[in-house]
Amino acid sequence: MAEHMRDEILAYKRDRILQEAVKLFYKNGFTGTTLDDIAAELGVTKPFIYTHFRSKVELLAALCQPTIELSLEAVANAAAAPGTPTERLRLAMADFAKVVLQRQANIAIFFREEKNLTPDALGAINTLRKQFDRLLSGLLREGVASGEFAIPDVDVAALAIGGMISWAYTWHRPEGRLTLEDVCGTLAGLALQMVGAAAGRPRG
Repeated sequence: MAEHMRDEILAYKRDRILQEAVKLFYKNGFTGTTLDDIAAELGVTKPFIYTHFRSKVELLAALCQPTIELSLEAVANAAAAPGTPTERLRLAMADFAKVVLQRQANIAIFFREEKNLTPDALGAINTLRKQFDRLLSGLLREGVASGEFAIPDVDVAALAIGGMISWAYTWHRPEGRLTLEDVCGTLAGLALQMVGAAAGRPRG
């Protein structure tokens, strides 16, 4: 019981560091933020951060990689779900969009700061991105095989769809006229249109 509680406290402290780091990296940039800045926001000393992260670069990787992992998980779960390729693609893209929009600052930090990641951290993230592309391509191939999708080049289509939804981090405004669910549904519908799925075509 005590060990479980200790693990929960450690996880909470780590999450608090990550929350403050996201805010400061997003606002001031990676090079414009020091570990002292993050410690000051938390009301702690820099050694407190070093008990959870060995360096600022390690902290950066911890902000970036989980977003890619969650995106991969969203597509993997939808691809393995029951239903037609059209239904599963709609689910995959809506869930992927939700990850992107709920972690908008993390995505922005990754695209701005990936040059500051270590080769190992960047390599791990790129491996996940390739897995994502392969999974999405596989789902698109299923749709082509079933006659639901009309795609000249499946791999290019997967990259284009992934890029369209990833880029939503630049323009989505949480306080805008559309709810999160509306935006995710709209993006999923656009993805279906891109692959020529009947369910994605406008009526009338």
